[in-house]
Amino acid sequence: MKAAEDPRLTQVSTICLALPEASRTVHGSHAAFTVRKKTFAYFLNDHHGDGIVSICVRAFPGENKGLVAAHPRKFYLPAYIGPRGWVGLRLDRGRVDWKEVRDLAAASYLQAAPKKLAAQVEAGIS
Repeated sequence: MKAAEDPRLTQVSTICLALPEASRTVHGSHAAFTVRKKTFAYFLNDHHGDGIVSICVRAFPGENKGLVAAHPRKFYLPAYIGPRGWVGLRLDRGRVDWKEVRDLAAASYLQAAPKKLAAQVEAGIS
């Protein structure tokens, strides 16, 4: 019998897969979300034993460190990808603001997606 999917992964998947041409690849308790082979988000669950459940997204230069400094209980720099401009939003501390997750995923998608697909998302946002 297959174990039920983590409800946080289900919600993150719903948000990310609503974006044009987005796809999901599951790797154990983690998942990667891509658009045309470019990753724009990860769902990480206890990545390398850190005990954290999060969505990790691309951030603009310096924004990741600013978010962590301003909200250290909510944001963190994920191993390996944090130094490359990514930020993690914890999904394991209290109530999750799914609108914030949606906004972060969309902003990350805009950085990874081709211009034509990004324009579709921007048209829907504004």
